[in-house]
Amino acid sequence: MHKKSLQYSLSVIFIFITTVSHGSGDPELAQSILEKSDQIRFPRESFQVDVTINTTGPAQPEDMHKYRVLSKGNENSLVMKTAPASERGQILLMKGRDLWIFVPDVSQPVRLSLSQRLTGQVANGDLARANFTGDYTATILRTEALNGENYYVLDLTGVDKSVTYHKVLYWVRQSNFWPYRAEFYSLSNRLLKTASYENFQTILGKQRPTRLVMEDALRQGEKSTLEYSEMKLRDLEDKMFTKDYLKKLE
Repeated sequence: MHKKSLQYSLSVIFIFITTVSHGSGDPELAQSILEKSDQIRFPRESFQVDVTINTTGPAQPEDMHKYRVLSKGNENSLVMKTAPASERGQILLMKGRDLWIFVPDVSQPVRLSLSQRLTGQVANGDLARANFTGDYTATILRTEALNGENYYVLDLTGVDKSVTYHKVLYWVRQSNFWPYRAEFYSLSNRLLKTASYENFQTILGKQRPTRLVMEDALRQGEKSTLEYSEMKLRDLEDKMFTKDYLKKLE
């Protein structure tokens, strides 16, 4: 009996040590993991990338939209719609977590929220602000072994109500900080959609995901696939990220 009690005590201590070593109680470690994963998805430097979004569903025809995203410091970005032709010229401007849309036939930009739907399963913030580190406080919820790889499961809580999602569960590969999967939740803690990061390729010196598949959690079969291409570093002047400058962009 004494031996069993000793074994149980050692097991509890081992679990405690394992949990601590994985950083569950270390917010700095959790935030560091999140930051490294952000740097895998997109470079720190100013960059340009083209994004094609295909939305499919069992009861709807395939819908395709194309965008060009210009990002500076993950705080300022421009999202320019390039297709379909009828919507070409529409531009989203993000400064911090403030977002506006410029439409050629409307004289003044209109304020939007990051959580509003852009197209299909994609919210404005999914394209305009792909910076988890600046929007969420991370904790390590647990670790998981999936398909022979070990992952951190991060619990991301929005820093305020202006972020795209209230909460995100985010799987990050332990060995190289690759993003693997995300679950996005509403303010009422309802699962809205899931996302998987796929098709990693060497771009700008790092292996980065070039495909993001976002699936509706409530309507089975409805999903949007984002394909990233032509990513390159680009010098972007601060004046580009102003409402007054939007009309000058082609």
